[in-house]
Amino acid sequence: MILHLCTINKFIEPFYQFVKNNFADFDSNHEFYIEGLSDKYINPVGNNIFLAQNVKFINRYFWLTKQMNRADKIILHGLWDMRVLMLLCIQPWLLKKCYWVIWGGDLYTYTPAKKNRRWWRNEILRRYAIKRFGHIITQVRGDYELARQWYAAKGVWHECFMYPSNLYSESPAKNTQHDGINILLGNSADPSNNHIEALEKLRFSTTEKVHIYCPLSYGDAEHAKKVAHYGKNIFGENFNPLLEYMHFDDYQKLLAQIDIAVFNHRRQQGMGNITQLLGLGKSIYMRSDITSWTFLKQIGVKVFDIKELDLNRLDQDEAIRNKKIISNYFSKNSLIKQLQEIFN
Repeated sequence: MILHLCTINKFIEPFYQFVKNNFADFDSNHEFYIEGLSDKYINPVGNNIFLAQNVKFINRYFWLTKQMNRADKIILHGLWDMRVLMLLCIQPWLLKKCYWVIWGGDLYTYTPAKKNRRWWRNEILRRYAIKRFGHIITQVRGDYELARQWYAAKGVWHECFMYPSNLYSESPAKNTQHDGINILLGNSADPSNNHIEALEKLRFSTTEKVHIYCPLSYGDAEHAKKVAHYGKNIFGENFNPLLEYMHFDDYQKLLAQIDIAVFNHRRQQGMGNITQLLGLGKSIYMRSDITSWTFLKQIGVKVFDIKELDLNRLDQDEAIRNKKIISNYFSKNSLIKQLQEIFN
């Protein structure tokens, strides 16, 4: 039996449905235990995984302990729940059968701006567990190398982009004529997007009219307000803070209208957005000193360094080449093959 341990978020239900639809042994071989609950991520009854028999909410950790010991494999979808981590640390024989899916923030918490008592307490558990995990899952090998460098991780690396949100699909939405340049800034209200610094760069990057769309619907609510206020002060009505959660189809339509995306993260983040935009032939500006830059360069994708932000668009040949690389790497067949290697 494969035990999936998750926190509630927008990626888990599509992942559940993907595995259910593509693996014949799903009902008998996969169990999901989920921490937290939010109506924002729940589909209407009839297409709701939270009513399924193989989905449980974590409320009794004694019962979860029994399932951990019964499982053949434990897949940790991000390393977020310290209570789960503590259970693993006091049962170290479980760690060899753990598969840690690196999300980004759960790795880069190693380098926080402030290291308080809570951080040190959590870090003791993290260092003990990560060093002993039997397996680590990430599409970005650089993140695996950081886990080895920071935590002396010894687990086997599995290359997998894991979630259907990363799949390439031909968007039904089409780019329509518009004046000026449509820019997507960041992927969330997480301060790690470094929105303010990016806005200052954009202020002086072009003489053309720009329309900036900034996703701020999840993450730090106070930071979202700060960014919305700052952006409006600089760009007025041409700055569009996206403060409400958008339906996937509506977000796809927005991405189709984007010309250039600016991601100012100082760590691997927002890969789902980046790959979708590259598959649409859009220009991406990002930092060149992070692991996701290295990954994209290794698979042959053309991206621009944010240090040289001049809002260039890809030429047609570059856009077609990027699209071909992304469609091949982030295909449904590739994801099924990667997951088969993990599940078997």
